[in-house]
Amino acid sequence: MPPLESVDERLQQVMKLVLLATVPGMLTMFWLYGWGVLINLILAAVSALAVEAVMLQLRKRPISAYVWDGSALVTATLLALALPPYCPWWLTVSAASFSMVLGKHLYGGVGSNPFNPAMLGFALVMVSFPQPMTHWPSSHGMDLMGGLQQVFGFSTGPSPDAWVQATALDSLRINKSLTMDELFAGNPAFGHFGGRGVEWVNLAFLAGGVFLLQRRVFSWHAPVGMLASLFVISLVCWNGSGSDSNGSPLFHLLTGATMLGAFFIATEPVSGPKSPGARLMFGAGVGLLTYLIRTWGGYPDGVAFAVLLMNLCVPALERLVTSRQERITP
Repeated sequence: MPPLESVDERLQQVMKLVLLATVPGMLTMFWLYGWGVLINLILAAVSALAVEAVMLQLRKRPISAYVWDGSALVTATLLALALPPYCPWWLTVSAASFSMVLGKHLYGGVGSNPFNPAMLGFALVMVSFPQPMTHWPSSHGMDLMGGLQQVFGFSTGPSPDAWVQATALDSLRINKSLTMDELFAGNPAFGHFGGRGVEWVNLAFLAGGVFLLQRRVFSWHAPVGMLASLFVISLVCWNGSGSDSNGSPLFHLLTGATMLGAFFIATEPVSGPKSPGARLMFGAGVGLLTYLIRTWGGYPDGVAFAVLLMNLCVPALERLVTSRQERITP
């Protein structure tokens, strides 16, 4: 059992900075969707900390030291921000529990997980419960009581279908007849450049990501690799504003969970590569897979699955970079 002093203070500081950097995006989502965002955050945080404590007790680790290192809270926060607001309470609790047990402690706890815990929890509930995972609200929020009623299942108001709309990514993927100009003009899911309101959410997470870069929490390689790859592939596959368009590069950069994925998910240090070159390729792979899943897949966004698939490739990326360096070095 490691002593309490072995808990890395650097880890705690990094977790605090990451949580601070999520605040602009969190507030923008609250402005856009209402109280469901806050309810998700509380449910995910309480569930993650409770499961963390139970798992630490089972593993005979010091609970007080490891619970408050901040890693569980960061995982819960990123997971909650990725989940649909007003999803059923049991969905958030299940996702947070999956993240802690299967994504973190199954492999030995913090520092040992081969997969991003938050995205593993998200992917598991997406595959298991696809219907509630697609219930994203339109760009207006409920009051606190309405949100609680919706989340905990005792709502006497309208069913979710009365206020839930298809996201911009969903609408574009199933569109067969309307041009992009017509979609932006007539579909309430579309804003100026991307999803209505989601444009501002992405810009807010971009601001948080730049803050983390400035504080040297992570290097630029993974986020730049992801955003550059997504931009290039969407530019190559973009065929203008016709009805068969897959969306412009700006649309893909400002829609869905692009900036959250680039700066808060793809940069997770444990499940990602260690060398700069491998990080760049990792990010590029995430961007490419995100576009492919968005355009031809069956899920509303591809960031979570793209990250998990690239987690599988991390050892190969590291070996590729190492062998290339050995060939170059005389």
